[in-house]
Amino acid sequence: MKRYDRQIMLPEMGLAGQQKLLKASVLVVGAGGLGCPVLLYLAAAGVGRIGITDGDVVEESNLQRQVIYQMRDIGLPKAEVTASRLRMLNPELEIVSYPFRLTAENAAELIGRYDLVIDGSDNFPTRYLVNDTCVLLNKTLVFGSVFQFEGQVTVFNYQGSADYRSLYPEPPLADEVPNCGESGVIGTLPGIIGSMMANEAIKVICGFGEVLAGKLLTYNALNNESLLFSFSKSTKKPAEEPAGTQPQKNKPTPSSSLSLDELQQMDERDISYLLIDVREVYEYEEHNIGGMNIPLYDLSQHIPELLPYHTLVFCCSAGTRSRIALNLLKDSFRGNLYTLVVPQAQ
Repeated sequence: MKRYDRQIMLPEMGLAGQQKLLKASVLVVGAGGLGCPVLLYLAAAGVGRIGITDGDVVEESNLQRQVIYQMRDIGLPKAEVTASRLRMLNPELEIVSYPFRLTAENAAELIGRYDLVIDGSDNFPTRYLVNDTCVLLNKTLVFGSVFQFEGQVTVFNYQGSADYRSLYPEPPLADEVPNCGESGVIGTLPGIIGSMMANEAIKVICGFGEVLAGKLLTYNALNNESLLFSFSKSTKKPAEEPAGTQPQKNKPTPSSSLSLDELQQMDERDISYLLIDVREVYEYEEHNIGGMNIPLYDLSQHIPELLPYHTLVFCCSAGTRSRIALNLLKDSFRGNLYTLVVPQAQ
């Protein structure tokens, strides 16, 4: 146990906690920016069985943030390269690679083999598929995401806590949310968020500390500001089959997303609403579509003045912050709540 003595000496961990890690099995979905630090720290901590599922190959643009890979790995399957690196880091562990994507056909079988699931994927169909499968199989899910300079961490379905759909009930349309390839991400951010995800996984496995269940931690790499948002479990029944599919573009209903065309239709029909841009001040000043600017981190202070309105439309650059804003008001606001993605400046 010399390898682990620095953490065994912690009273919260001890030998009993280390044994729990060695007996645990964790499936990590995605061996990208988030998956790399998660996998490195789980292997270093001594998680006995680690599964890695990723259907991509290493590309040169990955090397800026996906710290497991090297130039010589370009063109090779990520899952297999990562498994090889982890075996070199800690040969005592069982490392299983699945060099293919998680799908509705294989999700239940793969996830069912593991005690805990960590989602480091970068697309919404996979996130909803992983979440819905974990709900059906009663598996705890550690979740993280990154976008430009902002990251999020939370734990879903832990001891009956809320799941991903409690926070984001429906997937956005495919063209509504840009990815890192389109909008960029600072290379250090996945390392920070991935380390937090690994930390939550260790706490869940060992049973110490306060787990981020029903709480969303957001981190801003520009100003080092961290905020903690609470969210409640949805009363909507889980799907009988794992979803992971994009919704049809129907007429918007309360607490749903809007397109810019639909917002313009509301203007044409003289429907009264208040547009609130929840991005940072500098983002709003660089490019906006109107409305008032209340950064997400200040929104809680303005809730009382928003309650008299009948319809609120929250907008941001990716849909993430606007959905958090919607969630903050959904229990206290009696009118209609919508989210909107601000089109990128031309």
